Amino acid sequence: MLFLAYSANPADAETCLAPPRPFVPSDTQSAREYADIIRNDFELYIRDIQSYFRCLEEERARAFEEAREVSEEYGRFLGLVER
Repeated sequence: MLFLAYSANPADAETCLAPPRPFVPSDTQSAREYADIIRNDFELYIRDIQSYFRCLEEERARAFEEAREVSEEYGRFLGLVER
């Protein structure tokens, strides 16, 4: 029983970090001058936000499974102490 309590490792949880929003200058001249860089920033953002969404979904699934396991462990614990 103690093994179960200590086998869950908080480091197993993944930290999902949202990518920074691309910067778009407010003036037309700068936007045109840096169009290639800004376009690339947007493409990187779109790629990275998709990875972020996948990470969130994986973390949600992991946390849901953990919560199910903890609920079962709690049920077993209550069975032990309520005898």
